[in-house]
Amino acid sequence: MGNTSTTGEIPTDPPEFELDETSSVSGGGGHGATTVVVLGTGGTIAGTSAQRGDNVGYTAGQTPVLALLEGLGHRAPVPPGLRIESEQVAQIDSKDMTHALWRRLTERIAAHLVRPEVAAVLVTHGTDTLEETAYLVQRVLSPAKPVVFTAAMRPADALQADGPQNLLDALAVAARPCGLRGVLLVLAGKVWAGAEARKVHPYRLDAFDAGDAGALAVVEEGRLRRFRDTAEVPVALGLQVLARDIWPEVQIVSSHGGADGRIVELLLESGVQGLVVACTGNGTVHQDLLAVLLRAQQQGVSVLRALRGGGGSIVCGAAEVLPSAGGLTAAQARVELLLRLLRPGSNCCCGCWVTGNG
Repeated sequence: MGNTSTTGEIPTDPPEFELDETSSVSGGGGHGATTVVVLGTGGTIAGTSAQRGDNVGYTAGQTPVLALLEGLGHRAPVPPGLRIESEQVAQIDSKDMTHALWRRLTERIAAHLVRPEVAAVLVTHGTDTLEETAYLVQRVLSPAKPVVFTAAMRPADALQADGPQNLLDALAVAARPCGLRGVLLVLAGKVWAGAEARKVHPYRLDAFDAGDAGALAVVEEGRLRRFRDTAEVPVALGLQVLARDIWPEVQIVSSHGGADGRIVELLLESGVQGLVVACTGNGTVHQDLLAVLLRAQQQGVSVLRALRGGGGSIVCGAAEVLPSAGGLTAAQARVELLLRLLRPGSNCCCGCWVTGNG
């Protein structure tokens, strides 16, 4: 590997890389090269359009991850001494993410992280469920090495595709994370903590945010400029938490004007085991809905409150009757609740990730 920078920057003017028959690329360095494994799962970054320039009606998950790497060109800024391997784990639109694929992807990430020559794992993913996947991988693996997710808001054949630059930036972070660790998201030149990031816009290229936490760093011309350290994270739950073939039934319901408890009652009849309520205001719930949620909680159903939208975190008072998911989005809170139910008695996240009296 090239000389490690002490200023938090990645060196420029790297050599050409070439593809070989083992689905890998190299920035030079021979057998002593540091390896980054790139796992492809599909998404918009791998999408194509029937009509060039259509940034809405495209089909996600069409271009293999190896082709995405090949498309970076013969002068792509792969850092010296870096060897890149690729593996196609899935090829889907991330809106269709499944529990089985979450388990498979997490297993493949873990398998590569234990290899001593692997410095980091990079995952190409769709943006729709990226905040859920990143949160799950962080909670399950809490990896010491970087696991860098990247994605795109425009398909691979768009006139101004953002995927290639996002992929190059993600490679730069994976190669020289400058002290950042755990699950990271790299999109539109910004680096986010995987457990904090959420999608906040359906169309623009700069579609992710992290609420009050803000970005960890930015990538500028292949150089990483860090703003803060990665937050302390709980101990990994471990892959065994995902071992079940059938996962608990956890659903999201919303509090809103005119809300009542009929949907919750139907879910109780169907055997739901966990409920996340997307709340108004500072974690408030319509009184009619709240009454049924409290009854569900008394019947043994796990309930978490999460914010319906926006940034910030629920600020709990002394008389809270439903536990709070703090600053997690409703989608992230659902993942948290799934993991708690998959590993009964595990409350290691309560003091660090989820606040309240649950």
